[in-house]
This record gives sequence, C-alpha cells and structure tokens, in this order.
Amino acid sequence: MALLAIDIGTTHCKAGLYEEDGTIKLVESQPTPSHTTADGRTEYDPDRLWGTISDLIKGIIPASGKQSVEAIGIASMAESGYLIDALGNPLSPMIPWFDTSPTPQAAQIERRSDPRTRFLRSGQRLGFKCSLAKILWLRDQGLAIPDGATWLCAADAIGFRLTGKIGTDASLAGRTGAFWLAEKTWDTGWLAEFGLRADLFPPIRPSGSNLGGVSTEAARETGLTQGTPVAICGHDHICGAFGAGAVQPGDVLDSMGTAEALVGAMDEHPLGEPEFQSGLAYGVHTAPGRMYWLGGLSTSGGALNWLRRTIAAPEMTYAELDDLADGLSDKPGNLLFFPYLSGSGSPHSDSAVRGAWIGLDFHTNRADLLRAVLEGTAFEADWIRREGMRAAGIGHSRVAAAGGGTRLRRWMQIKADVSGCTYSVLGNGEATLTGAALLAGIGAGFFASPVQALAAWKNPVEQEFDPDPARHVQYAEIFERRYLAFQKPLRELFDEHRRKSE
Repeated sequence: MALLAIDIGTTHCKAGLYEEDGTIKLVESQPTPSHTTADGRTEYDPDRLWGTISDLIKGIIPASGKQSVEAIGIASMAESGYLIDALGNPLSPMIPWFDTSPTPQAAQIERRSDPRTRFLRSGQRLGFKCSLAKILWLRDQGLAIPDGATWLCAADAIGFRLTGKIGTDASLAGRTGAFWLAEKTWDTGWLAEFGLRADLFPPIRPSGSNLGGVSTEAARETGLTQGTPVAICGHDHICGAFGAGAVQPGDVLDSMGTAEALVGAMDEHPLGEPEFQSGLAYGVHTAPGRMYWLGGLSTSGGALNWLRRTIAAPEMTYAELDDLADGLSDKPGNLLFFPYLSGSGSPHSDSAVRGAWIGLDFHTNRADLLRAVLEGTAFEADWIRREGMRAAGIGHSRVAAAGGGTRLRRWMQIKADVSGCTYSVLGNGEATLTGAALLAGIGAGFFASPVQALAAWKNPVEQEFDPDPARHVQYAEIFERRYLAFQKPLRELFDEHRRKSE
C-alpha cells in the first residue's frame, strides 16, 4: 500500500509518498506559485497552482519506484481561496489568507453582528482573513457572482482538479466566516444578510472522506491511476495535529514554519465566555469527536529569515545561523523583541501593531539580536498556549513540535524553558503530510479507525527538550513584568498612528 499526501502551503507545496507502515518513501517540494499585482498585492493563479501540484505528482511516483498509489489526501492553508463558475472556470484569482485588502469588508461584517455573538456561533473572530470578507471584497470590486458559483479554498481546488467533484471539510469550512460550529453546517441566515446563498460554498464532508476518484483527464495529466480515491483532509495545522498524534485534550502541536501555529485538542462542547476571552480561534478538529483551539504568529520563522537578511551581507546562511545560535549561553537575554513584523495574531490580534526592539545599546551584537528573536517568538507562542489551556480548563500540556524551525535546537530549549513544558521534536517533521496520508487511508478503508491509524503510524520522538526550572522562573518574570508590560503602550502607539492615517 502507498498513500500520497499533498500539502499546499503559503510559500511551498509538498507531496509525500508513504509506505504501508508509515515510512516516508519520498517528499518533494516546489515554491507555491504567486505573482505581484500592479498595486503591490500578492495573488495565486489557480491554473499555475494546479500545474505545480501536477508536476509534483508526476515526479514523485516514478522517482519513488512506485507504479501507483491507493489513496490521495490533500491539506492546505485555510483562508486562501477563489470563486469558480458552474463549469469550473475561475472567476477570480486565488486570494491569499494574508491579503489585507478585505479589511473594509471585515469592518462591514463586524457592524452586522455583535462580535461576541458571532464568535459563539462560529468559533472565529471575523477579520480580513476570512473567506466571507474576501468574497464581499471581490463583489465590491465589481465581480458579478453568478448562480452556480462556488468558493474553493486551496485544498478544495486541487481536489476539484483531480476529481471534478466539489467538497470541503469542517476544519476548512470553519475558517470561512460562513460556518455554524454547533451544527457543523453553513450558516444560511447569516449569509443571507449579505445577499449570499449557502450553496456558494462546497458540501461539507468528514475530514479524509472520499471526495471521488481521479478523473480521466487528471489521470492523463498526472500519471495517477483513474479512479484512485481522493480526500480533502483539512486545514494544514489541524491536519498536522492529527499527524502528530496531538488529539487528546491537553495535547498541543507547535507547528513551526514561516508562520507558526499552536493547535490544542479539546472535547466538543458549546463555546462560552472563557473561549471568547482567550482571543483564540476554535473549530472542528480533524480527529472525530474533538474540537481545536488555534493561535498563530504570522512571522516566526519569517522573523528569523528577516534577521538573516538584515544582520549580514551577503545574507547569512542557515548553517551560519545555526552556528551563531549554538554559541549562545543558556542565560536569558536582556534585549526584548516583539515579533509583530506584519501585525500580531492571537491572543490579541491587531494588524496595525508593528514589531519593536527594547533594550538596544552600543554593546548589542548579532548574537544578542538572534537571542532576542528566539525569545520574543517563544514568549508570543507561549502566550497562545497559556490562553488555550486556560480556556480549556487544563493545567498542563504536552507539546509536540514539528516543522523547519525545530532544526534550530537552541530555539527548542528556549521554548521549553519559557513554557515550563517538555518540547518533543517529532522524528517525522512532516506532520501535515502525515496527517493527510493517515486521514486519506482511513477514508479509503485501509485503517478501521483513527485510533488504529495513529497506533499503526506512531510518529517517533527524535529529541526531547526538558525545561530548566531556574531558567523557567527567570523567563516567567521577564514575560510577566517586561514583555506583557510593554504590550499596552506599544499597541496604543500604533493604534494612534492608524487613527491619524485614516
């Protein structure tokens, strides 16, 4: 048995081929194709995206020595999407999740409903990222939305190109701003307030369920066998939590890439005031019977890449960054870094706030700057974890870490010391691909249940980082007395600037 997993990310698309025992046979990656518009916006072209995924599939199966695969699972970034007409032709480019153009439409959405009421119904705070704001923005730009049109997120789009069938899963649907969490369906009455029909969105299926078989045309384009089952497996971070085995209440996945996301599992229950006050997002987990909480940093690994470009000419290589990190002492630093290079996310989302250094002097060197970035992103990530665990009513968490950022071992130790939690770095760093493969295997009947699938494909721990008690106390004091103390004046400064510029 071989399972093919596809992960459509912000900066890269990946395809991974898995053996029956969960061994990764091969992983291939290509940049996610994007272009910059005349007004400086980033867009994805749906046809170019399909071409990238098709090329990955055409390359990975022959290179692995396999003749065919038994099932295909697709995960993707959540809010990036576009509209197609009744014949499947694109009506718009694919708008990335990070495009702030729909900010006025997000304000319009907020005026339509009390934010607390909308959160308790959807599990989300509906800002510019949500699909509903993007659709309203497209309409305000003059796009006519005809009968039979459908909004597809990135995973849905590739599923459609592979099968000719339209569908999504609840973990992706929950990020649209059009989802009713308690009923796990589209919120028809809410959409009607904007003159939109619920059938503008795809049918919602369980994560990993069979969308359809590979079509004749897609088989010809990719080399796949016609009829191979294809599954929409969900939001990349939530799919990654499944692949990491972080599915029990108290389990947390720290997914560390260009952006960083923390995902916690919890039992299904009605949302209330603790969840609203946490500032996090909530939705349907890819694991049956579970919900998730989610918070993220839009620039985590991105902050390190910015630092590499900024403090060295030519740009510092990753190997040089590793060497600089390895030379850092264990002692917490005195320099503070606030990682808001493109605004802040949960638990206090604000697209206007910007990053800051506090404590620079003539003795500050490159190592100090690096330590501050590692500590600042660790403080921000642990802020998310604390709020998630508090809202869930769970005292302590188990943190599994995956993604490119885990290769920086000093960062992992700082995260453990800041949080007071053991950080378990997974041996298979491809948590999202693993989750997509497992969920597709369940949907295709190769595993009897999620429990059996996770037991069969245990993701081994490569290394554990235990917190040092003394450093944890020091970091806790820095976080409470300095990092949090500067939040209010920093945010007020940029809020004042925003008001003056409006």
